[in-house]
Amino acid sequence: MLLAAVAVAGAVGAVLRYLVDRAVQARTKSDVPIGTLVINVSGAVVLGFLTGAGLHHHLAAEWVTVFGTGMVGAYTTFSTFVYDVRRLLTEDGPASALVNVAASVLLGLASAAAGLALGAVV
Repeated sequence: MLLAAVAVAGAVGAVLRYLVDRAVQARTKSDVPIGTLVINVSGAVVLGFLTGAGLHHHLAAEWVTVFGTGMVGAYTTFSTFVYDVRRLLTEDGPASALVNVAASVLLGLASAAAGLALGAVV
């Protein structure tokens, strides 16, 4: 049953990723992969929240698995991030790629910490 729930949540996360990326990129009209950044940062907040709720409020491990591994795991995307960095490196140069990496890592860590803190208090 848990495997089926993870699969369904993963399908939902993948569709959400596609829809959010398209919506963000359509609004920014930029070659910079803002959609991937928004997806990974928002996913870090959600995963941090789930972790905080699991640690501090005894959110069932099954819920963390279904939503954390299934939905957020499919929603966030390291492979697209790596592809975007490679593309920026070849098309725009190392400075653009480095800014993207730094922004993604720093914002991702800060967002995960914020989500963890929120999950601890809510």
